[in-house]
Amino acid sequence: MSIREFVEGTREIAKAMGVTLKHLATKPITVESPDQPIMVYPRFRGRHYLRRYDNGQERCIGCQLCEAACPTGAIYVEAAEDDPENPVSPGDRYARVYEINLLRCIFCGDCEEACPVEAIVLGHEYALANYERRDFILTKEDLLNPPEPNVIIRPEE
Repeated sequence: MSIREFVEGTREIAKAMGVTLKHLATKPITVESPDQPIMVYPRFRGRHYLRRYDNGQERCIGCQLCEAACPTGAIYVEAAEDDPENPVSPGDRYARVYEINLLRCIFCGDCEEACPVEAIVLGHEYALANYERRDFILTKEDLLNPPEPNVIIRPEE
């Protein structure tokens, strides 16, 4: 081994150690989930939920447009006539049964775009793991009472 090869090898090792030392001084980007919130983009599409009006009535009018717009058939809506004395929704009908199969859903947002009253919304909840297959079917009660997501919305860049 010549002195020139030794000097070049030492220089390369020093460059590699410089990269290592530079990254050693920076803060880690690892997040201790679920203790720390995750940063998501504002347009992130996560778990679905059904919205209500301020007076407590459901927004869903049972029109089934979300079911028709879903490319994978993950949504099932069964409409029923609304009782005028005790209305569930401001329309003549409401969704008696509303189910979303998360195993089929591709989180495309077509249901959200098709809804004329903005009843179905894709939120920011990303933790969707379950142990049983039946737990991946969100019922109307699940959709009306969503969990609070542990996320931070990133600023637009």
